[in-house]
Amino acid sequence: MRFSVVLGTRPEIVKMSPIVRELQRNGDEFDLVHTGQHYSFEMDKVFFRDLGLPDPTINLEVGSGTHGAQTGKMLIGLERFFQQTEPDVVLVQGDTNTVLAGALAAVKLNIAVGHVEAGLRSFDRTMPEEVNRVMADHISDMLFSPTAVSADNLRAEGIADDKIHITGNTIVDAVRENLHLAAEKGDALTSLGLVKGEYIMTTMHRQENVDSPARMKNVLQGMEKVNQNTGLEIVWPMHPRARKNLERFQLSVPPGVKVIQPLGFLEFLQVEGNAALALTDSGGVQEECCILGVPCVTLRDNTERPETVLVGANKIVGTDPVSMADGVRDMLGRDGWICPLGEDGAGTRIVKICREFRKTWA
Repeated sequence: MRFSVVLGTRPEIVKMSPIVRELQRNGDEFDLVHTGQHYSFEMDKVFFRDLGLPDPTINLEVGSGTHGAQTGKMLIGLERFFQQTEPDVVLVQGDTNTVLAGALAAVKLNIAVGHVEAGLRSFDRTMPEEVNRVMADHISDMLFSPTAVSADNLRAEGIADDKIHITGNTIVDAVRENLHLAAEKGDALTSLGLVKGEYIMTTMHRQENVDSPARMKNVLQGMEKVNQNTGLEIVWPMHPRARKNLERFQLSVPPGVKVIQPLGFLEFLQVEGNAALALTDSGGVQEECCILGVPCVTLRDNTERPETVLVGANKIVGTDPVSMADGVRDMLGRDGWICPLGEDGAGTRIVKICREFRKTWA
């Protein structure tokens, strides 16, 4: 049985790593297919290196562009690669253009598709990520839902129950497997001049935030207010897209905010796991903080990870500066929740389901 594992962004590399390790343990044939959606060294190659993953079999080097142009280039490259390698199963993860292109290219070639992290919904079709994940879910053969909530979302859309598998979230494995590697990597806090519990970490990369001058300005004002109210430095590993648009919109980073270069996953885990709180628009960071016991304040108007809110690990505040400051005040120091994202072993369960599906499909 041959697998193609399709990925293109930092979260996909991280969340697919438990599946890749399971394939390696079993001696399965597989290709790592990198679309190149994240095209800087910091955003892709360093993650393969740090996570001990094999180099991609192929990198399509698609890079940036409009949604249509980027997805179209991926479709062309993925179709050609699948025709050459003839995988039995193509696995995609999450909600990016890579996911949509990977699922669509495979299903057009009558290749079985498994969607890892299926069924997440923000119910906001203005988000390109929402469109990608809905479309991927409706053309995939195996839907690996991390929780009962995401499985119910799929059933509500009329997807057959025999396609839906509640597996837990691979991010649980990815975080726990890599915590010891992060410790061995070195002391990221010391090298960055940080002290455990004495800073707030922020990330921002979503299109609705970083492509909007008004929302970016609001977030920057909110960061300044949070720093003034808490006295805690805000550490910001700045995404290239955010950096580019800061300059484009002629906005400046306020006092009390320390901008650093993007981090590898192991350094990021250390910085994230030792923060007093995270300010983010990232779905992955919402999950990681929930696992690590770090309170999270989400700079969006909705989330496809409602479980993190329900257990008290996360608060949705949008980008209004006052709401940001109030959210941080409410969440700072909060702890004691039970992680709702499933048990260890999601990667193992997903690979096992693929094999069983292969037997009935062959």
